[in-house]
Amino acid sequence: MPESTAAPSARTRVRRVAELADYSAATVRAIVDDAYLCHIAFHDGSGSHNIPTACWRAGEHLYIHGSNGSRMLKRLAEVDACVGITHLDGLVLARSAFNHSMNYRSVMIYGRFELVAGDAAKRAAMEALMDKLAPGRQAQVRAGSDKEYAATTVMRIALAEAAAKVRSGPPRDDADDMAHPVWAGVLPFARVRGAAQADAGSTAAAPAHVRAWDQSA
Repeated sequence: MPESTAAPSARTRVRRVAELADYSAATVRAIVDDAYLCHIAFHDGSGSHNIPTACWRAGEHLYIHGSNGSRMLKRLAEVDACVGITHLDGLVLARSAFNHSMNYRSVMIYGRFELVAGDAAKRAAMEALMDKLAPGRQAQVRAGSDKEYAATTVMRIALAEAAAKVRSGPPRDDADDMAHPVWAGVLPFARVRGAAQADAGSTAAAPAHVRAWDQSA
């Protein structure tokens, strides 16, 4: 995905509040890398659907996986889809009701998913997911069996047709509202990692990636 200041396609061009658009590959990658879940919109004979699923990035593709019997995965090989990811960073309280907003980072990815074929490629993709969830854990857990991999479909979509939209900063009030006597500003919003909770039957010492997760340590 090359660095660019222009929309990669007509359907990715941001039209509403276009000044918030960001078409750079670096921004798109950063937003994808900060996500564990994405929403995939597609259409089939039953109508339109928008399904959340786990996602991760390797190179210039976003990856997903699921059961071979998944209706969504079967359909994604046949039709174009739209993938959405959004991170909320804050609530923006303005002086005017209609100027309230949110600070956020979002990305939309368009295109056709493709099957990750071949045992080696599938295993590499799934190991990349494990590395995203907990770096170093792949070497500690029981590896997936041939039966488990045979029952799993891995798909990917290129980031070539993607666009980000980002808002940050304070409220943007109209000049006539600046003297209105009400508090204005931003209520920051952030994900917080809680302390790790060991399974009742787990007797192994917490590895480095678990200790690193617990910010209270």
